[in-house]
Amino acid sequence: MTAKLTVLIVGGYGTFGGRIVELLEHDPRLVILVAGRSWEKAHRYCSARIAATARLVAAAFDRDGDLIRQLEILQPGILIDASGPFQAYGKRPYALIEACIARGIHYLDLADGSDFVAGVSAFNKDAVARGISVLSGASSFPVLTAAAVRRLSSGMHRVDSITGGIAPSPYAHVGRNVIRAIAGYAGRRVSLKRDGRPAFGYPFTEQIRFTIAPPGHVPLKSTMFSLVDVPDLKALADLWPEAKSVWMGAGPVPALLHRSLIALAWLARLRFVPSLSPLVPVIHFAANHLVWGEHRGGMFVEVKGTARTGEPLIRSWHLLAEGDDGPLIPSMAVAAIIRKTLGGQPPVAGARDASRDLELDDYEPLFASRRIVTGLRDDVPRSAPLQKRLLGAAWDRLPKAIRAMHDVTEGHFARGRADVDRGTGVLAHAVATVLGFPKAGRDLPVTVRFERVNESEIWTRDFAGRSFSSTQFEGIGRAAQLLCEKFGPITFRMALVVQSNRVHLIPRGWSLLGIPLPRWLSPRAAAYETVEDGRFRFHVEISLPWGGLIVRYRGWLMRSDEEEGVLLSVAPETEEAIAG
Repeated sequence: MTAKLTVLIVGGYGTFGGRIVELLEHDPRLVILVAGRSWEKAHRYCSARIAATARLVAAAFDRDGDLIRQLEILQPGILIDASGPFQAYGKRPYALIEACIARGIHYLDLADGSDFVAGVSAFNKDAVARGISVLSGASSFPVLTAAAVRRLSSGMHRVDSITGGIAPSPYAHVGRNVIRAIAGYAGRRVSLKRDGRPAFGYPFTEQIRFTIAPPGHVPLKSTMFSLVDVPDLKALADLWPEAKSVWMGAGPVPALLHRSLIALAWLARLRFVPSLSPLVPVIHFAANHLVWGEHRGGMFVEVKGTARTGEPLIRSWHLLAEGDDGPLIPSMAVAAIIRKTLGGQPPVAGARDASRDLELDDYEPLFASRRIVTGLRDDVPRSAPLQKRLLGAAWDRLPKAIRAMHDVTEGHFARGRADVDRGTGVLAHAVATVLGFPKAGRDLPVTVRFERVNESEIWTRDFAGRSFSSTQFEGIGRAAQLLCEKFGPITFRMALVVQSNRVHLIPRGWSLLGIPLPRWLSPRAAAYETVEDGRFRFHVEISLPWGGLIVRYRGWLMRSDEEEGVLLSVAPETEEAIAG
C-alpha cells in the first residue's frame, strides 16, 4: 500500500489505546487519530509524542453521540475501539460496530468479555456485504492464545484440554476499565467447557498453579492463576471442539491483592453482595499502589492431547516479558493486524472474533523489538538427564562438552585441574568448613563423581584429597522449573540460564531444613559452565551477603570414559543410603 492509512483509535489516550499508539507511531505510512471525549487530553497526549514518525492527530469522539456523523467527519479507514469496559456497553453494545458497517469502515476492538465477542458474529452477513472486516477480541485473549494452541497442537491427533493464563507485572498500570470488567464478572457464573460438556465456572473462585519458564531463561516465580471471563472460553472451544476442557486464568500480584480478590469473589458467588462494582475505586487504587516484587510478567498456554499412536502428549508455550514491555502485549494483536494491512494482507471480510487472523510468526517481530522471550516445552521423559528436563529445548543449544558432562543417565567420573581461593574472615572460614569446601590452592587435581539415584544426581567433588558432595534435583511446587542443590541441611534453588555457549546458575532462593529463608540473607553465588579449547570449564564463586568471599573455584574437567572408554554406574551402597 502506498497511500497513507488513517486509523481512528477510540480511547486513544487511555491505557490500551496509548499502548497501541506506542506500537504504531513509528510507521510514517499511518495517520493516527487519537480520540476520546476530551479533545484537550487527546491534544496533550499527541503533543508529548515528539518521537513519532506517524502523523498523530487529536480528535474528539463520543461513543454515546451521533456516531455516523462523527465518522463522516473523521473518515478513518480502520476504527479501533480501545475504550471499554465492553461488558457495560448498555442497551446497544454494538452501536459502534453498526455505525462502522454503515460507513464501510473496518473495525477492531480489544474486547475481553466472552459474551460481547461471541455476539459480534451476528453482523457477519452485513460485514461481508459491505466488504469490510469486523474483528473483536483482538488481544492476548483469544488471539495470542489461539495462535499458541495452533503451534502446540501441530501434529497432534487430538486436543484433549487447553489451559492458559497471564501473569502481569505488579508494576503494570491497570486501567479503571479493566477493574470495572473484573468487578463485574468476579464470582458471577460464566459458561465454559469442562469434562467434555457445557458447564459453568465462577471467576476468581477456582485456581491452578503454574510456572512460566521459557527454556534457558530465568522463570517467573510459581504463580497462582484464577479463572477469568475471557473470549477464549468460547472461541477456543469452537476452534477445537474435540477438547474436553478450556480454562483461562489471570495471576495478579502481589499475592495479597490476588487473595483479596478471591475473597471478594466468593462473597459475590455466595450472594452476600450483588457484585463488586461498588468497590472499583478501592480495587483500582490497591492494584496500582500495592506494588512490590520483580518487574516481570508472563503468559502461558498448555495443551494436552494424544499422538496418532495413542501416546499422551503435553506441550506448553511460555512467554516472559521484562519491565514495561509486558503491558504492551495485549495491544500487539491490533498492531500486527495493522502491519499486515499495510503490507497488503488485510483481514478477510466478515464479522468474527480475531482468533483465526494471526499466527505466532506475526507476533515475532513485535516481540523481538522488546524484552520479550518465548519458548516451547515438551513433556520430557523422567529418564532424561536432570538438566535436560529443566532446560527443555535449550538443552540442544548447549555445546557438546556441556551436554556430555551432564548426561548423567547412569553415572560417570570426570577429572581435571582447578584453582581455589578461600575467604579469610572467621565467618567465611566457618561456613566453608561446615559445607566441606576445598582449601585454597593452585592447579589442584580434581575428580568429580556424578551418580544418578532415581531422578536426582549426587555430585561428589574431590580437590586434592578434600571432598564434599551435594545432591541435585528438580524443584516442585513453588520451586518448579528450578534446579535445587542440597548441601547438608541447606538447599539452594537456581535457574539455568543459557547465554551463548555458557550456562549460568542464577540463585532464586534457599532454605534450611526445608524452611524458606529470606533471599537477602542468602550467600551470593556467581556460577557458570562453558567450553574453552574443547574442554568443559566451570567457575563457582560464593560470598557472604555483604561481600566477603567464602570460596571461589574454577578449572576444567573431562569425562574419564571419554579418555578410557569407562562408564561407572551408581555404587550400590550409595543407592541404599539414599533409599534409607
